[in-house]
Amino acid sequence: MVSDKTGVSDTTGVSDKTGASEASASSGTTGASEASASSDTAPASGVGAASEAVSGGEEPPGSGPDSDEIVILDDGESVQDEADQGETGEGEADQGETGEGDADREDVEDEVGGEAGETSGDRVRELPLPDAVSEALTNALAALRDSVTGLHFGLDLPGAEEARRAQSEILAQLDDYVIPRIHMSTAPALVVVAGSTGAGKSTLLNTLANAKVSATGVRRPTTGTPVLACHPEDYEWFAEGDLLGSLRRWEAPAPKAEPGSLVLVSTERLPTGVALLDTPDIDSVVEEHHEIAHRMLDAADLWIFVTTAARYADAPAWRLLRLAKERGAKLAIVLSRVPTKSRDVITKHFVRMLTEYGLGEVDRFVINESKVTDGMLPDHEVTELRLWLTELSVDDQRRAQAVQATLSGALDSFRTRIPALARQLEVQVTFRSELRGDVDTAYANALTEIEEATRNGSLLHGEVLARWQDFAGSGDLMRTLHLRRPGRFAGKASQQAPERLSALKSALRAGLESVIVSAAQRAAEETVSRWLHRSGAGEALIETAGLGRVSDELSRRTSRAVGGWQDHIIELIRTEGVTKRAVARLVSFDVESLALIFVIGLLGYGSAEAEGTGGGLPQRLVHALLGAESLRTIGAKARSDLRARIATLFDDETSRYVQALDGAGIPDESVATRLYQATYNLEVAR
Repeated sequence: MVSDKTGVSDTTGVSDKTGASEASASSGTTGASEASASSDTAPASGVGAASEAVSGGEEPPGSGPDSDEIVILDDGESVQDEADQGETGEGEADQGETGEGDADREDVEDEVGGEAGETSGDRVRELPLPDAVSEALTNALAALRDSVTGLHFGLDLPGAEEARRAQSEILAQLDDYVIPRIHMSTAPALVVVAGSTGAGKSTLLNTLANAKVSATGVRRPTTGTPVLACHPEDYEWFAEGDLLGSLRRWEAPAPKAEPGSLVLVSTERLPTGVALLDTPDIDSVVEEHHEIAHRMLDAADLWIFVTTAARYADAPAWRLLRLAKERGAKLAIVLSRVPTKSRDVITKHFVRMLTEYGLGEVDRFVINESKVTDGMLPDHEVTELRLWLTELSVDDQRRAQAVQATLSGALDSFRTRIPALARQLEVQVTFRSELRGDVDTAYANALTEIEEATRNGSLLHGEVLARWQDFAGSGDLMRTLHLRRPGRFAGKASQQAPERLSALKSALRAGLESVIVSAAQRAAEETVSRWLHRSGAGEALIETAGLGRVSDELSRRTSRAVGGWQDHIIELIRTEGVTKRAVARLVSFDVESLALIFVIGLLGYGSAEAEGTGGGLPQRLVHALLGAESLRTIGAKARSDLRARIATLFDDETSRYVQALDGAGIPDESVATRLYQATYNLEVAR
């Protein structure tokens, strides 16, 4: 395997000052010692070249021949090596002999953690964030997580499913990567190996680990459970740390591993400070594998994207590259299974595509088409990639910069991802208001319809009309005005109520109840019709039982409301119906009978249709008895009371729709505001 990038191919040598040659030798890297032998002639080799590339071309301290080497000890003291390679000092003339200078150098290397035998926690020495900054950032992330956790997108609107998936991805990234990485910045770098189906990700991991740690084969998909391979010294970090802490650890691949599992293995062939994570295919036909792959990408410090000579131009590959670019993740690309004869043509075309896409400077590695034996490639095919990983291992600054770049990219992504959730919430809130408006409009129309029916005389038909004509034509109407005679017969006469009067009262009550219930039924149907015309969400909501018809209790409540209204009119006639003096000397009347006559006139007042059915008689009679002013007062109060009673009935009906909307879990506007505020607070804390 040969890298097609000059920056990578030049990094074959390792500087003596960084101790990289010892680390390379201890990791068993083939060809590292040979590359070290040629370091005197390389213009910029090993970690020095990598550090120079990271720092923008500036020469790091101690890299020049005339500069002094400064290292930071555990106790914070500075040790300055006054002797450089250009000076002649005792013990430095012959590198093969043991001198005082070599002993001093070894002591310094031991203190800085340059030896490969040290644990990764001792090797990585980073300056911690100030307490105030660290606390502010931790609190901001915790507040952000709490705000995202409680979100619920109950309406199946366009974009709702994407928002739910984004919510899950953000929470997983916060729990598995961002928050743990903030708290454990010295943890080994996690490098995810991702790619399309059959790209050879597991084969590459097995080769680098020099062991079959991940299953390979022709059956697709092969990898269903993520496999993390690391050096034994880093094993504890991933076995007990919070990175990917929500996943259950397994020591070996399980035939039927449960979702949310992680296989954790160790191997001496991988360098310390770097762990490799094999993921399921990004374009797997199994939806669960696809979700796991993206979750692992969100939890990684560096990405190694693997594709093949036959599939590097496929859409899934470029979607992943675009995602890495958007997230600002540190990226390397492996082009595998490249035929030797067409290697140059394929490589040039792939590089041109990457350059056009803005990824021309990404580290690239080419693997020739080779025979796979026991799930592994020939070791020489991955020499350059192994050296690249080794350089990450020994160069603490380079590794820290890569980790910090990816972490910053993840935090930067929240600037757009969190507000996107807030906007979807605002869409949900707006749509909920529109659905509630449909309910209010339908029942407002029904109330208007009832008011019209109680004014235009339309109730004076059918049973009501027949009972009124029977009551008025039989003489019972005039007799009710003389039932209360003065003298000793008054009490007896008041107890004699004609049967026709009771029948008329029942007919009026039933007619008014029918008008109210019918209007409520039409309002329920109109609400359902309006919701059905709204895409997606309305259909799911109307599946709630009973929303397309009136409630079972409406008839009983309506009967009670109408009866209460009739009693209220009787009370108004008794308390506010002052009979004209001239009439009172000649005529006495029964309050209940007069109230019933008043209702007949009230329901047909001013209507030509009512005049044709005898509706004018009760109006003239009541007007003659009570007078115009008293009649207007009682009429206004009676109509207002009826409207209030019907509105109460409709409030109970509309509450069913409100409960359906509330049951969908649609939050209020304040939730979106809290998301915007949490995003702002995170930026301030950073």
